[in-house]
Amino acid sequence: MFSKSRINEPGSGASAEPGKSTTADSSGSSKQPTTPPSSAPASGSSSAGSSTPKAKPPASTLSSDLTIVGNIKTTGDIQIEGTVEGDIRAHLLTVGEGATVRGECLADDVVVNGRVVGRVRGLKVRLTSTARVEGDIIHKTIAIESGAHFEGSVQRQDDPLASGTNAAPKPLPTPEAKAQG
Repeated sequence: MFSKSRINEPGSGASAEPGKSTTADSSGSSKQPTTPPSSAPASGSSSAGSSTPKAKPPASTLSSDLTIVGNIKTTGDIQIEGTVEGDIRAHLLTVGEGATVRGECLADDVVVNGRVVGRVRGLKVRLTSTARVEGDIIHKTIAIESGAHFEGSVQRQDDPLASGTNAAPKPLPTPEAKAQG
């Protein structure tokens, strides 16, 4: 987790630049890494101002005995096991088998195992065999397993997350089209 400082080692004089690995180790020790100390923590656990990405936090889980009335917004992953009455926005949204969501679900990846009453928008949407969806699905890619219950329309868009309320198909022609005819 922590890297050993090379300041007090034999052979690393004061003229050595920090972050540079020395080509010859006068101590003959084979325990020292050959990579610079700044790139040693590849797991992203470095607390220093390095540019390595931080470890991905675990998904937030809403337990089966929890009911939320209101909207949920996160940049991370969320797993719903209880009931949510409101819109949910996340990176990865997983609706558990016993869960119920009444509202719009918007995420990069949406996996529905339970019940959703409302619109589902996602780059990748997957309805498992235990899913029950009552509402429209706007997606880039979709997978519906055998046994899933779905009532609504399915629409493919290249960027379903960017479009807001105008994501639903417009059945009526625009007034400009009527004026031209």
